Amino acid sequence: MGMLSLPGFLSCGKKKDVNFTYDGDTSCTDENLERGNWANKAEYLLSMVGYAVGLGNVWRFPYLAYQNGGGAFLIPYTVMLALAGLPLFFMECSIGQFASQGPISVWRMLPLFQGVGITMVILSTFVTIYYNVIIAYALYYLFASFQKVLPWSDCFSWSDELCSKTKIVNDCNTTFHGNIIRANYSFLTANNLSCINGTITYKPVQFPTEQYWNKVALQRSSGLDETGRVVWYLALCLLLAWIIVAGALYKGIKSSGKVVYFTALFPYVILFVLLVRGATLEGALDGIEYYIGRESNITKLMEAEVWKDAATQIFFSLSTAWGGLVALSSYNKFHNNCYSDAILVCVINCATSVFAGFAIFSILGHMAFVSQRPVSEVVDSGFELAFVAYPEALSQLPVSPLWSFMFFFMLVLLGLDSQFASIETITTSIHDINPSMMKKLRGPITVGVCAVLFLFGLVCVTQAGIYWVNLIDHFCAGWGLLITASLEIIGVAYIYGGKRFIQDIEMMIGKKTNSFWLWWKICWFFITPVLLIAVLIWSLTTFSNPTYGSVKYPAWGNILGWCMIIFSIIWIPIVAIVKILKAEGTLLERLVSCCRPASNWGPYLECHRGERYSHMVDPKKMENEIPTVSAIVYKRR
Repeated sequence: MGMLSLPGFLSCGKKKDVNFTYDGDTSCTDENLERGNWANKAEYLLSMVGYAVGLGNVWRFPYLAYQNGGGAFLIPYTVMLALAGLPLFFMECSIGQFASQGPISVWRMLPLFQGVGITMVILSTFVTIYYNVIIAYALYYLFASFQKVLPWSDCFSWSDELCSKTKIVNDCNTTFHGNIIRANYSFLTANNLSCINGTITYKPVQFPTEQYWNKVALQRSSGLDETGRVVWYLALCLLLAWIIVAGALYKGIKSSGKVVYFTALFPYVILFVLLVRGATLEGALDGIEYYIGRESNITKLMEAEVWKDAATQIFFSLSTAWGGLVALSSYNKFHNNCYSDAILVCVINCATSVFAGFAIFSILGHMAFVSQRPVSEVVDSGFELAFVAYPEALSQLPVSPLWSFMFFFMLVLLGLDSQFASIETITTSIHDINPSMMKKLRGPITVGVCAVLFLFGLVCVTQAGIYWVNLIDHFCAGWGLLITASLEIIGVAYIYGGKRFIQDIEMMIGKKTNSFWLWWKICWFFITPVLLIAVLIWSLTTFSNPTYGSVKYPAWGNILGWCMIIFSIIWIPIVAIVKILKAEGTLLERLVSCCRPASNWGPYLECHRGERYSHMVDPKKMENEIPTVSAIVYKRR
């Protein structure tokens, strides 16, 4: 079709030609017609909440709180939110919004550290591979819940002799013909004998949910060495998960922004329903007391590991240093109040963790009551909570298929929201490399990315799949992120310059007083980097090879894990060296020039640059990313 020119009063901002062929679904509400913007603030906030609030809020925080002093754990958790989580979260949101660039291109602000952005994207890519596998697990259990009797509610044909919902006597002392003998259970039953109190030993038994998880859902092999076959129903669930992700992101934020109205909000409805149902059950109060009630132990605050757990949980829960916060914020309008957004999202995230704990522990308390065990014996975290302990608790409720469906539907939605942002991180980085191509082919490229990641994920749905999931999580979702976060905050605060960064933020949200910035300066310059480095050192010194339960990994598996993390972080020194080599002048001059913003760093749109960035060149010109001694040096005003 031809090109038509609209009158000025009908055009969006600056008068320009309009092509009526599809090229990215821009609208008159978009400030940035090249990249597009969120349709409204609600879509952005829901996307950010969906990204930050993930599976860890449900299956990790409640267990950490229980393990580290119950209600007392909220003290270090809140302190670490203020000192480490919020400052880094606010920084990443501000950087992305200011430059309207993804996690790689924003490092035009400090070209020497551009490898940090590459590392973020690579780590996000590794995690998306296995994260969708977890969603596939939840989808499988979701579909399995459409039965009158839940298939894991009892020991059915798939179970072995160790499967039992109650304790099984192994042997005991008994009186036989006037003598006290040690007899096994079969001898006792054959001769109608009873055990002497205090002499009973029990067989190690497994609950039906545990055997169902290992034998049916996973068809788990003996270890990483035994790959086995692809579990076809998990592969289909994985394919479905990727189809959902690709469909939601086909038009980028224009489509995902609509989807999150449901995927980000409905989990709260389910959590509330589960909490109300759990609170009406016998034993619920015991579970809540263990979680955050009278079992709270304030003396736990004297232990350094409690503070380390709080810092680690805050850091990973808020999804900082993955690149997703930068990517999502890059689609904001320039004058959006990213300050209030950061505080709101962080508070919602932490409140969700606490709220989810009540829903989880109320039902676990009922499970402990029914099985006549202490709550401490039924509490777990991670896969064991989501696919063993909690399904066992739900199977004991009336109308158990309904509650099971709701729980796993919630897990699916929580996982999808985080996955949307992770894939958007990858596609945004591609967009920054070639905006014109991405604008025309965003849909096919997004589908292509999802298809490739689906193929990589097939190894995670083999009989050894759970070992692969655990391996990638162990190496790629740990201290590699702490390295990128530490370099990020040090680079922005100390090399790019905290004063310059604050001036950038004020261009977006308006001038603030010195007292307003005092707290942020203290955190960015000292407290947050010190905490991150301390947690990083702790993580490195306490690092151990991965295991899954009692199963140890072969040497080649550990080597592969190290190769994954080395491949992720090695781009930091490689890119730094390349930048220095391509610069001009002496070694010192090259180093100094690479520590200055590139000539194409600044606000994406010319109307927002003002005097400070009046000499900025077109941000779409990639060749300007390598600064030289003769490049324009922005003054710190």
